[in-house]
Amino acid sequence: MPYEPPTHTVERSLRATTGAKIVAGVDEVGRGAWAGPVSVCAAVTGLRRPPAGLTDSKLLTPKRRTDLAEVLGDWVTAYALGHSSPEEIDALGMTAALRLAAVRALEALPVRPDAVILDGKHDYLGAPWRVRTVIKGDQSCIAVAAASVLAKVRRDAMMAELGVDHAEFDFAGNAGYPSPTHRTALEEYGPTPYHRVSWSYMDALPRWRHLKKVRVTPEAAALKAGGQLGFDF
Repeated sequence: MPYEPPTHTVERSLRATTGAKIVAGVDEVGRGAWAGPVSVCAAVTGLRRPPAGLTDSKLLTPKRRTDLAEVLGDWVTAYALGHSSPEEIDALGMTAALRLAAVRALEALPVRPDAVILDGKHDYLGAPWRVRTVIKGDQSCIAVAAASVLAKVRRDAMMAELGVDHAEFDFAGNAGYPSPTHRTALEEYGPTPYHRVSWSYMDALPRWRHLKKVRVTPEAAALKAGGQLGFDF
């Protein structure tokens, strides 16, 4: 299906309206997976013409993504990846885990960006970062598209490595997402150390439900300690 190639339009707008000189595109992968980390890539591309065929990683075949990632590694001005582990996702919740992974990626760049283009409509980064959210930014913005491809290829490789000792889950094929093979393996073998065991899918696993972790929010912790929420007497 044909698609419009990404552009530098948003980056040029940020530069013109904010004076930003270094703009990073940021995208995540693994948010909806049941196993593995959530991974975020921050990419700085400048205003150069991108490699042919660059777009949202989800629109590319695995081979095309891999080939393109090899080209992007040398083409981008800079890029870095950050990850939040399944344990951190269970402890913090997805929004906070996303922020943690994104901050790790941004702070790993050789130069701190003046502004960030964040894929999606929700700003999970917040202050002190200057953020412009763009719905489907991985299709429309060159820096975000580059981050999308680099994040996807790296996380897929990580999941394949994690799956070596858990072949029945086929992490190399499903990247930790709930494929039929993954679901069947969960029912039979239970969660691996790489699963997010605070998630609701654990409720549908009678044999393994006792392994589910309950994330203790600050509000729940206050109630458990005998405090009152929302009242100031």
